[in-house]
Amino acid sequence: MRTSRSVVIGVDSSTQSTKAVAVDAVTGELLAVGRAPHTVTGTGGARESDPEEWWTALGAAVRAAVRGAGVPADSVTGIAVAGQQHGLVTLGADGRPLRPALLWNDTRSAPQAAALAADLGGPESWLERTGSVPVASMTAAKWQWLREHEPAHAAATTGVRLPHDYLTERLTGHAVTDPGDASGTCWYGSGGADGTAGAGGTAGADGSTGAHESPGVNETNGTTDADRAPGGAYDPTILNLLGLDEALLPAVAPTGATRVGTLTAAAAEALGLPRTVVVAAGTGDNMAAAVGLGLGGAGLLDHPVVSLGTSGTVFAATRTRPDRPGLAGFAGTDGTYLPLGCTLNCTLAVDRFATLLGLDREDAAPGGAGGVVVLPYLDGERTPDLPHAAGLVTGLRHTTDPRAILGAAYEGAAFTVLRALDELLAACGLDPKEPAVRDRPLRLIGGGARGRAWTDTVRRLSGRPLVVPAAGELVALGAAALAAGAVTGEDPVALATAWGTGAGEVLPPLARDTETWDRISGVLTAASPALLR
Repeated sequence: MRTSRSVVIGVDSSTQSTKAVAVDAVTGELLAVGRAPHTVTGTGGARESDPEEWWTALGAAVRAAVRGAGVPADSVTGIAVAGQQHGLVTLGADGRPLRPALLWNDTRSAPQAAALAADLGGPESWLERTGSVPVASMTAAKWQWLREHEPAHAAATTGVRLPHDYLTERLTGHAVTDPGDASGTCWYGSGGADGTAGAGGTAGADGSTGAHESPGVNETNGTTDADRAPGGAYDPTILNLLGLDEALLPAVAPTGATRVGTLTAAAAEALGLPRTVVVAAGTGDNMAAAVGLGLGGAGLLDHPVVSLGTSGTVFAATRTRPDRPGLAGFAGTDGTYLPLGCTLNCTLAVDRFATLLGLDREDAAPGGAGGVVVLPYLDGERTPDLPHAAGLVTGLRHTTDPRAILGAAYEGAAFTVLRALDELLAACGLDPKEPAVRDRPLRLIGGGARGRAWTDTVRRLSGRPLVVPAAGELVALGAAALAAGAVTGEDPVALATAWGTGAGEVLPPLARDTETWDRISGVLTAASPALLR
């Protein structure tokens, strides 16, 4: 075994699996990664998982990480969980799940989301209160679906948790969440652009909001108080609309790095760790990724990130929360905001074009050179708001090279996510055309960031320098920084910055291909009314 050192564990409990990283708390060295799978079930829009399986997977992944790191268990000093956002976990009287969790991508709650969005004065009121308009992915819509379709389960519920809340409670015995993950429920007000508290109450100097009390000190388990975050609170008007008693919800810790306890005896046995391990409040996966990239009050502000996965995601850590349809006005986990935009068609849609054309995904040629435009909206589109759209290909000739069609699919997907990024920056009061904004490096993450065709296309259409982080487990590394913050009292964003978890290859900018950008924009404008809706 290696010489004993202080080690922290960061857990990424995602839709498909749990990943746990063992990290040197001082240097940030990644010592080992443990993994364990999850099962997702459901058809016809249903997507569910058993939270007990998440707990089993967490134990297996943590044990594998500690074993792989070659360190004694008593060298582990802290742990934090980052989880998939929005999922609904309902607990019974015994503190265990009443039914499988409804996951973020369960779309059965779309009618409930639409009905909620029309209530309380419409979307603008929701934006002012929570920063987001209800959609099927949001927890509020899922709770409403449960009330309408499974009223017996809703009536028997004694606790409502998000996925990461549930796991943190299994670790400590205390019901605690953080502002970041809570802001994805649509029943938590994270404060508007002026930094004032949400509709649920104004935070006092001690962080309290007048809502139900947070966990008190547990003398036998070494916990400290976790109170509500300044500038945010559960919204009583929304809770009343949902028929949801605030007593069923977890207390909100000030940050994801707040120390909320140490391991219970049962958790220590399940993980193979000592009971002295400190547990941080943890957060949602997007918020943890931001910490891992060094985004936040003690790091980079207003620096954009593009994640290229099955969907495309854009976000930045800011001091203001934009209230604009199409954006999610999430809170960060460190007291900042993390506004986020999402497109539905990204790497998976482009891969489908490659399959249809009989090409490898890296066989693309620039489509714009041949006049081809592809809007790869195979699953409808969220940004722009075209939920019933289908894919569109235009500009084909007898001489069109199939590689140019594939290249145009890349361009259409990249254009869509970069357009969402421009909207996000503008909503935050930043002019995307200003050199000081335009020249900031774009951090490119996700599976697409590893592909040459993707990076070349993003560089050409954005005209920005890119940073492609070398680390592959940014969510888990961000969680590890939260754990280290809970142990040491240091700012987790500052820790991640010092560790260098967001560092990577720097690609210089290319001349912006405005001709291709304008061509795609023109096709989108012309096609939207007739062909895409």
